[in-house]
Amino acid sequence: MASQCRQNFHEESENKLNNQINVELKTSYIYQSMSSYFERDDVALKGFSKYFSQQSDCEREHANKLMEYQNRRGGRVALQDIKKPDKDSWGTGLEAMKYALQLQREVNQSLLDLHAVASKHNDPQFTDYLEDAFLEDQVKSIKEIGNHITNLKRVGPDLGEYMFDNETLES
Repeated sequence: MASQCRQNFHEESENKLNNQINVELKTSYIYQSMSSYFERDDVALKGFSKYFSQQSDCEREHANKLMEYQNRRGGRVALQDIKKPDKDSWGTGLEAMKYALQLQREVNQSLLDLHAVASKHNDPQFTDYLEDAFLEDQVKSIKEIGNHITNLKRVGPDLGEYMFDNETLES
């Protein structure tokens, strides 16, 4: 049954939006795995655990916002399977942050691709929504993680990483 409120919302946009929801949920799942890893007794970096837990919550919140938007526009949410992360051990804080940076770049590129589809179908309401609710936050997140990587390189492994965990991520 077709939605009564659907207007100027192309099927390609609807499908691409469902893909974006899956990207956000997958990213949340990976961040949750990272958080759990850093909470382990043999890793014991609570700041990293807290940081990645907050990132997981944020990505899940993004997925929820996108599902609400899909329904608001008269689309249908079609959830997809989320496969388990490729690994359970995330190495050092620096290695995990580098992985997180790559994740955020992938999420950002996916959002840019979604924006391009909305633009192609002349849907200014959708493009404005993506710009206001997501794209600026992605740029800020990428910058923040980039700063963390720079500082982790600066302080070095072991004690430096421990101090970064306590002084930067715990505060």
